[in-house]
Amino acid sequence: MHFDVVTLFPEMILDSSGYGVTGKAIENKVVGLSVWNPRDYTQDKHRSVDDRPYGGGPGMVMKYQPLFDAVNAAQSNNKAADSKVVYLSPQGKQITQSLLLDISQSSQLILVAGRYEGVDERFIDSICDEEWSLGDYVISGGELAALVVIDAITRLIPGVLGDDDSAKQDSYMDGLLDYPHFTRPEQIGLSSVPKVLMNGNHCEIKQWRMQQALGRTELRRPDLLKNKELNAEQIALLEEFRNIN
Repeated sequence: MHFDVVTLFPEMILDSSGYGVTGKAIENKVVGLSVWNPRDYTQDKHRSVDDRPYGGGPGMVMKYQPLFDAVNAAQSNNKAADSKVVYLSPQGKQITQSLLLDISQSSQLILVAGRYEGVDERFIDSICDEEWSLGDYVISGGELAALVVIDAITRLIPGVLGDDDSAKQDSYMDGLLDYPHFTRPEQIGLSSVPKVLMNGNHCEIKQWRMQQALGRTELRRPDLLKNKELNAEQIALLEEFRNIN
């Protein structure tokens, strides 16, 4: 997977991507990362990438041509047949684990980080394949959203994590939140590690973890359960969780 980010702040992307899982994946060439500054594709001495909106109103709007040329440069550099262009916007569809899992199979993802009041709508209509949003709130630019997307997708790529099962057990991978985790020491104040996790019975541990994931999802994100079809074992485990709690 190669990530290309169209941004007015390339250092923000490059510096922040040099740490942790993403940084190691880039260093080991499991994923690639390039940045493209629309200012490099302007045609005036002021390197203008924005202008006032037609119809009036506050703020400025990013211009079509510099964005188009930056995306074109990214596509020409990679030449991936399955390249996808995504504009990061509060008006896009909300990013989910399943969405990222699907896109992780692609060879190239071009993320366009908008600024100001947004970008010329004709760029979105003619160049972008999709619009994605982190959620129902507004941030100052798409760079932070791009970093989130890059990190979330990178950890899904085989070979990135030390144990590929780590990603498979993440929250949302099976439509549920993750179960609780514990490590040493066994006792902290009046709180101790659940005994089932120390008895060595892997079948019972697996059931406990499934029950906790179901119960936690119902308590914190009941909307997720509405879209998930539970089998007989899961229904029984969830009912037992309700009775205990």
